[in-house]
Amino acid sequence: MSSKDLFDLSGKVALITGASRGIGESIARTLADYGAHVIVSSRKIDDCEKVASSIREAGGSAEAYACHIGEMEQIEGVWEHINNTHGKIDILVNNAAANPYFGPVEDTDIGAFQKTVDVNIRGYFFMCARGAQLMKKNGGGSIVNVASVNGVNPGHFQGIYSVTKAAVISMTKSFAMELGQQNVRVNALLPGLTDTKFASALTTNDAIKKQAMAHIPMKRVADPSEMAGTVLYLVSNASSYTTGACINADGGYLTV
Repeated sequence: MSSKDLFDLSGKVALITGASRGIGESIARTLADYGAHVIVSSRKIDDCEKVASSIREAGGSAEAYACHIGEMEQIEGVWEHINNTHGKIDILVNNAAANPYFGPVEDTDIGAFQKTVDVNIRGYFFMCARGAQLMKKNGGGSIVNVASVNGVNPGHFQGIYSVTKAAVISMTKSFAMELGQQNVRVNALLPGLTDTKFASALTTNDAIKKQAMAHIPMKRVADPSEMAGTVLYLVSNASSYTTGACINADGGYLTV
């Protein structure tokens, strides 16, 4: 293979969850730019279709499919759709996440706890499991789990979210270890502070943002598009011998 083809995703089918905005949208657009057919997925079909339509208008290949990964029946539904429509999946990016509670960890209520665990742990786990089953039937594939730097250094007032992201890191390594011989690679992206609606409680609060900047060597918040290049690497032939890796895209936060 020519080095020029390392990032070519032509003929690949990619499912990206949480792809209607933010980091997931940037990932979907980038993978489509490199030739993949992308399945834009999140809870609301209208939001997914807006992104998919925009990708198609730009010359890419995309479809929309609504899936709430906090609901097991919807997880089964998206994989049934992919199997029936495409017969394979080459790339899975687990990006959808929940973070409904921001406050003292000891005050976390059971509702917020359950929602965060259902999406960020159970949802990721069974998306990985179903994706891996289909990938194994077709000779392999690549899974990327979007975790967080909070999975390494817990975020202040983000206790349960941080716990679930630590679980995603461990999950990534567990799947990578067991699936390596089946040519299914499983890696993780660990974003730092990124300018998304999801992180708006942090990025729009001047006091919190100032405190965060003190711990980020690059002294700025990331744009969502700055996460997509790492994912492109992890799902392409450029990373053919990389599995179980957890790559930080954090402006240096975890080095401080």
